[in-house]
Amino acid sequence: MKTLLLGIFAAASLHAPPFSHSISRVTAAQLPHSWHPGCPVSPARLRRVRLTYWGFDHRAHTGALVANENAVSDLVHVFSRLYAARFPIRRLQPIDAYGGKDERSLAADNTAAFNCRYVVGPGPRRWSVHAYGEAIDVNPVENPYLEAGRIHPRAGQRYLDRSNVRPGMAVRGGLLVRAFAVVGWRWGGRWTGAPDYQHFSATGG
Repeated sequence: MKTLLLGIFAAASLHAPPFSHSISRVTAAQLPHSWHPGCPVSPARLRRVRLTYWGFDHRAHTGALVANENAVSDLVHVFSRLYAARFPIRRLQPIDAYGGKDERSLAADNTAAFNCRYVVGPGPRRWSVHAYGEAIDVNPVENPYLEAGRIHPRAGQRYLDRSNVRPGMAVRGGLLVRAFAVVGWRWGGRWTGAPDYQHFSATGG
């Protein structure tokens, strides 16, 4: 049975469509939960990117994310590389699909970029890099954020052992981390004290 499944997955990979993407402008009306007046970037500086990604079901899917116009080319490059390597992504939807609620998106194992919100964690209130559309959280269940003894999302607890590498994980020297490093984005998994394994950003924050 295992051999049969491997054969089916290999055939699906062989006949998968080529990577594709499209970029479009967005309006405030299209961002009802993730943007509001007072955010550090305007909708005019954001773009919706539809692109192909490889799923955990070993099939090609089309998803979308919203990001800063200056981050789009980097993200397209990263996702094209991930798709070519058949690196799995669970879901890829703008966070408005989850009412702009970060915890709902994380619990759904959704990969998302722009969300006008503040930094999660201690210290003075300040905008997250997500609020600028220059950060992305990838496969948050497989790559949890550890903050003050809490695990975001809770389902990420079974992935706390980072030495037990499983599909979709971001690990030092692994494909996901290297793909972002190529375009100059930095990984939150390097943070000491409160590693954020799902987080990649153009600024390092």
